[in-house]
Order: sequence, then C-alpha cells, then structure tokens
Amino acid sequence: MSDEKSPEGPGFRMPDPGLVSRTMAEVAERSQRIVADFLKRQTENPAGNADPLNIGSAFLEMTTRLMTHPQRLVQAQLGFWQDYLTLWQNAARRMLGEQPPPVISEDPRDRRFKDEMWRENEVFDFIKQSYLLSARYFQSVAQGAEGLTPKTSQKVDFYTRQFVDAMSPTNFLMTNPEVLRRTAESGGENLLKGLSNLLADLERGRGQLRIRMTDDSKFKVGENIAVTPGQVVFQNDLMQLIQYNPTTPKVLKRPLVIFPPWINKFYILDLRPRNSFVRWAVEQGHTVFVVSWVNPDGRLAEKGFEDYMTEGVYAALTAITQATGERQVNAIGYCLGGTLLATTLAHMAAKRDTRIKTATFFVTMTDFEEAGELSVFIDEEQLHSLEEKMSKKGYLEGAEMATTFNMLRANDLIWSFVVNNYLMGQEPFPFDLLYWNDDSTRMPARMHSFYLRRMYQQNDLAKPGAIELLGQAIDLRRIKTPSYFVSTREDHIAPWKSTYRATQLLQGPVRFVLAASGHIAGVVNPPDSGKYSHWVNEALPANPDAWFQGATELAGSWWPDWHRWVTGHGKDQVAARQPGDGGLEPIEPAPGSYVKVMAAD
Repeated sequence: MSDEKSPEGPGFRMPDPGLVSRTMAEVAERSQRIVADFLKRQTENPAGNADPLNIGSAFLEMTTRLMTHPQRLVQAQLGFWQDYLTLWQNAARRMLGEQPPPVISEDPRDRRFKDEMWRENEVFDFIKQSYLLSARYFQSVAQGAEGLTPKTSQKVDFYTRQFVDAMSPTNFLMTNPEVLRRTAESGGENLLKGLSNLLADLERGRGQLRIRMTDDSKFKVGENIAVTPGQVVFQNDLMQLIQYNPTTPKVLKRPLVIFPPWINKFYILDLRPRNSFVRWAVEQGHTVFVVSWVNPDGRLAEKGFEDYMTEGVYAALTAITQATGERQVNAIGYCLGGTLLATTLAHMAAKRDTRIKTATFFVTMTDFEEAGELSVFIDEEQLHSLEEKMSKKGYLEGAEMATTFNMLRANDLIWSFVVNNYLMGQEPFPFDLLYWNDDSTRMPARMHSFYLRRMYQQNDLAKPGAIELLGQAIDLRRIKTPSYFVSTREDHIAPWKSTYRATQLLQGPVRFVLAASGHIAGVVNPPDSGKYSHWVNEALPANPDAWFQGATELAGSWWPDWHRWVTGHGKDQVAARQPGDGGLEPIEPAPGSYVKVMAAD
C-alpha cells in the first residue's frame, strides 16, 4: 500500500494500483468459476418453484386486506410524513447548532448503531432516524392488516422484518460511518479484501452465499473443542455412544445419558473445558454417556422418527446396561433430542418400561401449537417444495437448515457478518459457538418430513393417540417419570411459553426452570461464568405468565439446581467406572468419527 496522502485530505490513502490490478484479475477468474459451477448445478437441479417460501401469496392477501380499509393506510401514511417533516426540521435545527430531541430513537440493545457518529453527526443521525421511521411505518402497516389468518399474519410480519433489517443503512458503504472511515484510512483496500471474502463465501457455497461467521481454521473437533476424555463404546447406523472417563473416585450409581438434537452436533455441550456441560457433569460424579448422531447421507433416506427411537434411545439404554450393569438411567434430551425423549417415554409408559428413572428436557417442544417463528417455514406449499428437494438426494442439506435458523436472528447472524466481512474487509473473529453453529448437519428425508408435518404442522404429538410409532399409540399424558424442564426466556427456536405447555401434559412430578438468554447461551451457562440468571417456581399454573409472576429470580447458572434435583432422586454411589470395564469394548476415543463428518463431505 502506498504511504502517500491523497489530495482529498489528511487520513485518506490511495489504494495500491498493483494490489487493485491483482485483485481484479483474481476476481474475474474466480467469478467465472463460481458462475460456471452455479449454472451447472441449476441445469442438474432446475428450480421447480419460483416462490418456495410462499411469500408472494401472503403479501398479496395482506394488500387485499389493506385495500378494504384504505383510510387506515392513509392515516398511517399521514403519520409517517408528519414524523418525517419533523425530522427534516430537526435536522435543519441541528445544522444551526441546536440540539432538538430525536423524533425516534434506536433500541439501546441495537448494536448496529453503536458508533458515536450515529449520534454526533447530524447527517448520520438523520439517516438513522429516517431508517427507523421507515422501519416503524412498514411494520405497523403490515401488522395493521385485519382479517389475516394467524399463519399469514405471522409470515407477513416476519418477512417485513427481514426486508427492514436488510435495508438498514449500516449494511451499505455510503451510509455506514464505520465503513466510510475504514475506506478512507485504508485507501479502499477494505473493499478489495471484502470482495475477496465475498468470492470465497460464494465458492464455499458453490454459487450460493455461505457467510463465514468465524475463523474455522482455529478449531478442530477433538483437538481444542469436544475434548473431554472418553471412548466410543457402541455404534450403529444412526449414532455412536460415548462414555466419558470419570474424574472422581466414586460416581452416582445411576448413569446419565444425553440425547442431543440431530439438527446440530452434540459438542455444543462440550465446546471448551470452561463451558462444557459434559465435563461439569463428570466432575459432579455422573457416569456420562452422550449420543453422537450420524450426519446422514442418501443411504439413510428412509430412516424415520421410529428409527431414531430404536437405534437411538432404546439402543443406548441397552448398551449402557451392558457397559455398567445398571438398568436404570437419568436421561437428558436437548431440543429435538428432548422431543424424541418425550416420545420414547410415552412409548415406554405404554409398555411399562421403567428404565428411564428421571428425564430432563433442555428447551424442548412437545406441544407445537404456538411454535414461534419457525412456523413461518411450515405450510403446505413450503413442505411440498422441501419434500421435492429431499426426494432427489434423500436428505435435506445442512446449509438450508442453518439459513433458516440464522434468519430468526438476521441482524446478529447475517447482516453483522456482511458488514464485517464484506464492507469492513475483516476476518471473522474465532468463536467456538459460531464454529459449532456453522458445522451443520443433514436431515434424512423420511424423518424430517414426518417431524415437520406431524409435529409442527399438525401438532399430533400433543394429541393423545394421534401418532403411532413401533405399533404403539403415543400419549404424553401416560408419562409419570419425574421430569425437569429448563427453557430460556429469549428463545427464538423453542419459545419458553410453548415449552411450558409440557408441564400440563406430563402426569409425573415436574420442575420447570426458566433461564435468561437464548436457546444456546441460556443452556450452555456454567456456574463459573457468573452470567445470566434463572427463575424458579414450585407451582405449575396452567398459564405461563402466572408461573412467571410467581417465580423467584436467582443469580447465575441453573446447573447446580438441576444437579440437586437429579441427585434428589437417587444419591447412591459406586466405584468409578472406566470405559471398557463392563461388557462393551472401546471402539475409538471420544469424540468419535461420526461427529467429524461435515455436511459438505
């Protein structure tokens, strides 16, 4: 880079002509490869639906409804223009040195506008307030359409918010003061680097944008994440069962088995030693087993939900008895793993199978009537489109699942990285949680179709006998196993008021705990972190709001509360068990080979 100052003024540097030339030549060559690859894939897999998300019909219905009450739309427009006129007047007053109060202010938690220029500079303050007024107008109009079905209203609101987030001035070069400052200081080299980052992400996605959220070169499963010592002691087509090495001379007699979701990989519970739930549970004296699900390919297309019961839960229970000699276990299910656990418990109750002595559910849905914003992606048109895609390969691509979840928090998980990687030209920060988030998994076609249709779309799991698996009608009300539910207050994937419904379905003793933060951070919150809080309430009224009003907030992690609860159902101890001591020989060291298979492989 040249050190010469531009005549444009101090602090502005001219880009290195050689760097520009080399970058543009590389851009041309890489772009040709990306376009050729993209066109080849489109020829092999032509799109069957121009609107697979069924957005157009939702907004057409909204527009039709709005036109039936044009006076409300006019009223909203008049209010918007009145606010806009006040904003213009305030901007003029600021130019003259006055300090009028803002017409509209951003949410203090909105990190997009953290740069001081958004407040100190009258031009950027005007841009910011103009955007906030427009965003409020669009959302109020979308929400004001009467007569829409709840599903359509939710979809319109969701995609209006997606549009509003995409149009933020922080996402554009000329209206982001941080990007302009970096461009001036680097002579535009940030934009050249950003272009290179963009091409790299297009190459990763083979023509589709796959944004890199972290420096994945800094992480390797089994070396600096998922490193709690243990052994794979059993495996089949769907899972490997890991038994972890004890760290205490004595352990609880009853083993602990964890069923994570197969939408993601198990090592969210074993990221680093400092935040590993697995390591912490071992240190508390549990003999910990974890199911590591396979990352399925087309060969497993016909694996269904009942296969995850037989080759997952039931196979794990049998293997644990062989490994430890113990028939009864404490079980944990996380998210979809919790839904599987609840379904299996209902099946076991019908058969009078009591091998699971206690059940713990991390952010688990059992009643999907109000399933949150994921419901936006569940309607007949979208399911049909999804099933068409899955029928060609036998599975759902991991990247599609990741994109869906990222859209639920678009500003944090999409647009912040667009700004950082492409406009600022910076490399993403190495962050273990985001590495795990990007390590996506595939879904077997038969299982995923059943899960979305029978649970999300039809809510059959909450209806007694509506689902039959392995020849047995499933009724959650048969479950009398002592159960512990932990949900999180800011969960976008499994809203806590929906997860709370399980307390009214299950018939055994239930403890419900609400943690602060979201679907991941609220669960992976070790006691030593000193972060967040949790709420407890011994009563279980039908209304979740009533539960919260009567709850007591306690500082810190919920983990110790869970440990007291689970040991309250059995404190007997035995000598520590090493993997391989029982009837199962170790196959390979933890974390095993299944977890290392990536969706791109």
